[in-house]
Amino acid sequence: MKITKAQVQANRARVVETASALFRERGYDGIGVADLMNAAGLTHGGFYKHFGSKADLMAEAAACGIAQTVAQTTGVDAATFARHYVSRAHRDARATGCTMAALGGDAARQPDAVRATFADGIERLLAALGGTGGNRARILDLVAHAVGAVVMSRACPDASPLADEILTTCREAILASLDSSAPAPGATPP
Repeated sequence: MKITKAQVQANRARVVETASALFRERGYDGIGVADLMNAAGLTHGGFYKHFGSKADLMAEAAACGIAQTVAQTTGVDAATFARHYVSRAHRDARATGCTMAALGGDAARQPDAVRATFADGIERLLAALGGTGGNRARILDLVAHAVGAVVMSRACPDASPLADEILTTCREAILASLDSSAPAPGATPP
């Protein structure tokens, strides 16, 4: 039975979306191609009809996950972003949470295509939060602080008081810095 081009595209999109969630949940080395394709409802043999390598899929899946975060962030003010991002709900939603917090450490050890996807995603997130011109340093600090808080909290056992303390302390510090009239690190005064 011949598969239409539309079905091929739909299958590829399903693999990318499935991989995006599974990579965020388990890490790049936490799932193999066979299990990934099975989770997408396809056979292992079809993988190379869609992708040249697992690294190609990793880059595309990262772009998919980052696009989801950017879409959820566009039009949201920095304080609302911080309250949602640096929260227990986001921390516990590994498969659907931010790709940068879930895979940033893994991405540093991946091929340039994956790292370039993350760099592009950071730029897109900064832009979505209004991080342009003189505001860029403040928004970059916010994003780095928020991602780091979620990463550190996830490194602790789920029920650990320290995990919640990290989130609370960092969220409060971020919100205080947004309320402050002091210039952001690296910003030049007007």
